[in-house]
Amino acid sequence: MALFGKKKIKSEPKPSAAESHGSSGIKILGSGCAKCNQLEAATKKALAQLGLPEEVEHVTEFSEIAAYGVMSTPALVIDGQVVSYGKVLRTEEIVAILEKLRPQEA
Repeated sequence: MALFGKKKIKSEPKPSAAESHGSSGIKILGSGCAKCNQLEAATKKALAQLGLPEEVEHVTEFSEIAAYGVMSTPALVIDGQVVSYGKVLRTEEIVAILEKLRPQEA
């Protein structure tokens, strides 16, 4: 029922943060704390070891982080998939994850 003679306009659902930013790419989710920065550095080092020229995006906006379903940071997102959260991965661990998720590139 419309109030005051106004009709309710149906709107399209808003895309989640993961959908709106695209599913490809590598993201670090976190506030910018020391652990988040360590994970970002290890990720960049892993990409360099594999010879991948990809950029790493650092997402600090809490609403965007929550849209990924992450409640414990730092988190690593590869191609829209959360692959780790709540801990700092070593470079070797990130290399192994990248080789598993992107075998043709590694």
